[in-house]
Amino acid sequence: MNYKHSYLVTIQYLGFRFHGWQKQPNLKTGHLFLDKTLKFIYKGVRFKSLGVGRTDARVSASHFAFQLFIDETIDFNQFMIEFNTNAPSDMRALKIEGIPRDFNIIQHPKIKEYRYYFSYGEKNHPYAAPFLTRFREQLDITLMKEGAQLFEGFHNFKRFCTKPSETTKVKREIKYCRIEENTELTASFFPKESYVLIVRGEGFLRNQIRLIMGALHDLGKGDFDLDFIKESLVPNSSVELIKNIAPASGLHLHSIDFEN
Repeated sequence: MNYKHSYLVTIQYLGFRFHGWQKQPNLKTGHLFLDKTLKFIYKGVRFKSLGVGRTDARVSASHFAFQLFIDETIDFNQFMIEFNTNAPSDMRALKIEGIPRDFNIIQHPKIKEYRYYFSYGEKNHPYAAPFLTRFREQLDITLMKEGAQLFEGFHNFKRFCTKPSETTKVKREIKYCRIEENTELTASFFPKESYVLIVRGEGFLRNQIRLIMGALHDLGKGDFDLDFIKESLVPNSSVELIKNIAPASGLHLHSIDFEN
């Protein structure tokens, strides 16, 4: 189905009440609320929206993008006003721009940065729950920082993927993987100390970031050592699949950089 115009729209959303991005029957999802907003703004106009990818239930996005195919020429300023007036309070448009007709949001080369925010020890204020995960155990953050760097580079991430099939491309490159003190995402009800796992790459497997965070958590609480992390990235090692998937609400899609 051909549409007259195509645009790239950058949005952000809090995913705590969404059952992921992708539309699902009888469930509240990010894509569902996006299309409801667009249908209200462009009554009777043919359009189609296509997200840059999927996020799991309760995962948020500081920067998410979708491609809007539509039969009507869009005034950018008016779009920003109308979208942000009518979108739900946990979703906001940041930018809209024109793109070439052959642009494909799924196939276009891009770098994604995910951030996983967490704390440990004393229980957090309940208001912090949508933004970061609290781990109960005492964690060796210094050791976890060392472990995070082991994921950088080109590796076999079969053990860091939920139910990979025989055709799943498990060999991926992580360009950056570090744990830092969280100084960016803050609020009066946040714990005094919190941390963030920052991961950058071209594409990620199902639950890959949450499984990496889960493994680093287990490393930090002493369940295994750095050699276990190294072995988990070797295709023919005896290490089993990683099973500890970190909770979803600490995960945020922080940025998407489309390459020229």
